[in-house]
Amino acid sequence: MTSRNSASWRRPIRSKNAGVDKITFDIIFRDRENYERVRRARVLTRESVAKLYRIPDERISDFVEYDPGCAIKFTIYRLRRAAARATPTSSAPSSTRRCSMSK
Repeated sequence: MTSRNSASWRRPIRSKNAGVDKITFDIIFRDRENYERVRRARVLTRESVAKLYRIPDERISDFVEYDPGCAIKFTIYRLRRAAARATPTSSAPSSTRRCSMSK
């Protein structure tokens, strides 16, 4: 895979609380073609995320290639627990979004 600025093939990376001791990141791709290209090239893996964030692999609790939403999601254990929020930040989970089928 040739090197390109990631903003050209993905939407902004989203992060959200996943309980008091975890945070989840969603990398949502602009289209299926770019998602498949990154997925096949194995550019984003559990190991590469750990290296990028300079954390041990054990801090990544989940790493998912979510095909229906053209997204790669990973969850990291926090070092410190987060304070609970009184109100939710979103009315619909991002995982309900479907990927564009254009190629």
